Amino acid sequence: MEEKKPPRKVSLFIPCLVEHFLPHVGEATATILARIGIDLDYPGGQTCCGQMQFKAGYQSEARKMARHFIRVFKDAEMVVSPSGSCVGMVRHHYRELFRDDAAWLSRAESLGKKTFELTEFLVDVLGIQDVGAEWPGKAVYHDSCQVSRVLGVREQPRMLLFNVRRLHLVEMAHQETCCGFGGIFSLEFPVVSEKMTGDKVAEVVKSGAEFVISAEPSCLLNIGGYLAKMGEKIRALHIAEVLARISRQ
Repeated sequence: MEEKKPPRKVSLFIPCLVEHFLPHVGEATATILARIGIDLDYPGGQTCCGQMQFKAGYQSEARKMARHFIRVFKDAEMVVSPSGSCVGMVRHHYRELFRDDAAWLSRAESLGKKTFELTEFLVDVLGIQDVGAEWPGKAVYHDSCQVSRVLGVREQPRMLLFNVRRLHLVEMAHQETCCGFGGIFSLEFPVVSEKMTGDKVAEVVKSGAEFVISAEPSCLLNIGGYLAKMGEKIRALHIAEVLARISRQ
């Protein structure tokens, strides 16, 4: 990806899953960005990015939501979100939605180039690998398929977590396997999805970690729900929660 100049102001996009189920993740994201000196903007009127509609095949509905999203963020210098799947939707799939509409395609491509997942923004745009965080304990990082495969963001979260004081980061076996959520996949194929989640959770447990960390809200809900169902004490955390906890040293 081409080098980006540090922005003067960042517009924060909070996805539907975060707004309704993990609002503390949105708050943690804002805390991190404000702490490192970023001037934050939260555009009013923002809604979902249209990812679920797109993946379900409702292209017309997805285009309506995409147009609204583009209008809301049209004046943003840069957009940052704590969800790689939503960023992937804006950066890649909006181009598919508007491939036959030159005017909207141009607007979609322009917005896609300045929309970033939180950890890639910190590391790749700002050049920051240490945000002064502290989180005691042993943790394993889960690579969301959307974050790692669609966006190619793998090392950035680890760089940031490596510099968190008192955090012992380990790797699990079969790290590359998905958690089973996959948007509407978990709704269309619940049996297969649950088996995939169970396999992923088994590797998390084997790692001996106290925490499983991810940069993707949907994965956290899926893995965290399964852990709770099995009576495991391992906590599922968004990376923003970890990075927002400041070191007292």
